[in-house]
Amino acid sequence: MYEKEIERAKEHFGKILMEQLERVERMKKDEGWIDYSKLKPIIIGFVGGDGIGPYIAKEAKRVLEFLLKDEIAEGKIEMRTIEGLTIENRAKVMKAIPDDVLEEIKKCHVILKGPTTTPKKGDPWPNIESANVAMRRELDLFANVRPVKVPEEGIDWIFFRENTEGAYILGRKGIDVTEDLAIDFKAITTQGSERIIRMAFEYAKKNNINRVTVVTKANVVKKTDGKFLEVAEKVAKEYPEVEWDDWFIDIMTAKLIDPTRRTQFRVIVAPNLYGDIITDEAAQFQGGVGTAGSANIGKRYAMFEAIHGSAPRMVKEGRAKYADPSSIMRAAAMLLNHIGYTDKAKKLEMALDICGQYERKLKITGHSDGVTNTEFADYVMETIKDPDLEKKWKSYQ
Repeated sequence: MYEKEIERAKEHFGKILMEQLERVERMKKDEGWIDYSKLKPIIIGFVGGDGIGPYIAKEAKRVLEFLLKDEIAEGKIEMRTIEGLTIENRAKVMKAIPDDVLEEIKKCHVILKGPTTTPKKGDPWPNIESANVAMRRELDLFANVRPVKVPEEGIDWIFFRENTEGAYILGRKGIDVTEDLAIDFKAITTQGSERIIRMAFEYAKKNNINRVTVVTKANVVKKTDGKFLEVAEKVAKEYPEVEWDDWFIDIMTAKLIDPTRRTQFRVIVAPNLYGDIITDEAAQFQGGVGTAGSANIGKRYAMFEAIHGSAPRMVKEGRAKYADPSSIMRAAAMLLNHIGYTDKAKKLEMALDICGQYERKLKITGHSDGVTNTEFADYVMETIKDPDLEKKWKSYQ
């Protein structure tokens, strides 16, 4: 009765299988990591994005220029602004990332990116793929790294979310078999699992953290999540000094809000979808997604971004200048740390803690009763200049 529909679905699935098998072969070649210490200059690209993105990205760029003033003057750092990753341009060419924009992005070593709009049903835009998902795939940014710290709550978490497979990467390739049956696809590979899990264990080992928690739903999703957990078991044997445990995503979301349990977690690694869920939940402890930064790391490229969306409503209501730049500034601190400027990254992190969580002389509210993102950036830079910055920061711990 449904022979034609089934054959069409089988052909579609066959193409997906071939794409993923070809991807596995590319991962097996395993390129080495880029060495930033050998680059001169290190090229930092700035991508504003959509909605509030250009407003907050501009302020993060100002803070980085302030911190890297000497390195820019000496030619060690070059900063480039990349235009065109807007929903208007993407819709015009019907691509997640226009070709000319992707070409400019690939000329940089690291990217600081504002949020971009992903169209959903009912939006005025065509149903094009997420720019974030496309960028992670095109640049092979397999590791999404998100730290969350709330010292007064005893929270010190760092999440390693697999970025290039799982449910999200094939979400755009689902199929309507009939008007009554829709199928989406999820793929997890040995190679993709191994490199993100190993990254989590390496981080734990280097930072003397004696616990890695692996999050799946392997009791129900037995093949894909089962593979992720199986690979974790194998990798863990190479790190006898690091204890590890595994939790299912549903109970993990509960335990993150359990005061007696949550302080025991330190390094958490998860497949794509689950990692997205628990990192947004975790960010709420720190003040919401507007306060958390995110790193997307590959062996050749790295991209750093705010973890929240483009907030088109704020722009429509004329409130974009009041959008909180803390998240993208946290991402800027992660960028500095990634390229080797750890002292400058620490100063920025301490200043953001003081300005956003402790001292709070100026408050961002998202409305005119709070300060603008420009005023907040000025506050952060003035705080960084304080010769007693670290002493002040420690007084709050």
